[in-house]
Amino acid sequence: MGGLPTYAPMLAQLGPLPPAGEEEAWGHEMKWDGVRALAYVEDAALRLVSRSGKDVTVAYPELYPLAGAVQGRAVVLDGEIVAFDDAGRPSFSALQPRMHQRRAERVRRLAQQVPVTYMLFDILHLDGEPVIALPYVERRRLLEDTVAAGARWQVPAWFRDEGAHALELSRRLGIEGIVSKRLSSPYRPGRRSAEWTKVKNFRAQEVVIGGWTPGRGRRAATIGSLLVGVHEAGRLVYAGNVGTGFTEETLRDLAETLAPLARPRPPFDGPVPREQARDARWVEPVLVGEVQYAEWTHDGRLRHPSWRGLRDDKAPGSVTREAEPPRRAG
Repeated sequence: MGGLPTYAPMLAQLGPLPPAGEEEAWGHEMKWDGVRALAYVEDAALRLVSRSGKDVTVAYPELYPLAGAVQGRAVVLDGEIVAFDDAGRPSFSALQPRMHQRRAERVRRLAQQVPVTYMLFDILHLDGEPVIALPYVERRRLLEDTVAAGARWQVPAWFRDEGAHALELSRRLGIEGIVSKRLSSPYRPGRRSAEWTKVKNFRAQEVVIGGWTPGRGRRAATIGSLLVGVHEAGRLVYAGNVGTGFTEETLRDLAETLAPLARPRPPFDGPVPREQARDARWVEPVLVGEVQYAEWTHDGRLRHPSWRGLRDDKAPGSVTREAEPPRRAG
């Protein structure tokens, strides 16, 4: 597949719903709790590329038939790969074993046990021509006309002029939030833009794992908490410790993954609280995870963080503190 150009995903900026009086200029989509992937379809073959540029095609064999659902055309599509829990809600936890698996036999088994769905929301290239300069509303129409629905992919409905309704619906459905998109906006590869604004129902932050502390009591033989950080002005600074949100299986997998990454000194540029540093086991800062949290404290720590899972679709160097949305006056 050498004919299609390589694109970087456009990124959304955290913020509130569009201001009153501007609603008619925006469309709104559900924010699916999965992993971002661009789909390159050419010569009846599919290639899936993560946000960090990794080829992840082998991990999702149930999506291969998408190559036959674009009317034989060469396209680049954008979307989110999602797994659902037993209640039918998008579940980042359910997706975890799928994200990191590359062994063919294990992948086939997982594809039957935890099938994924590819939620498509944009089209970047069609029949040898880029379409990124088209307004969002036109690209969306083009996407719907190009991709035929399938068992494991879909082009979900979007909401026009109904941001508050879409956000409330996302809450009722247990979905992470919505993404509000300016109808006139082009697709800006690799850029984070306020023309796409993510409005969340809960706070989440990507973090870099820099170490861990041993557990106590029933967790004495494994990890008690992870020591995590974010980048500020090019420096990896300590952002807190995460000790909740883990299953026993997650702790086992993390212990195996972190063991070969051991290093003698902390990777953080700056101090780590003595009570954490005293028993810490330091690791190379190459793994990215995601936590849910209550707030940032005045000294730059995550308050009440809870582990959500590893993110091998994100590069450690891209992890920075996500700005809080501005509060709307009144």
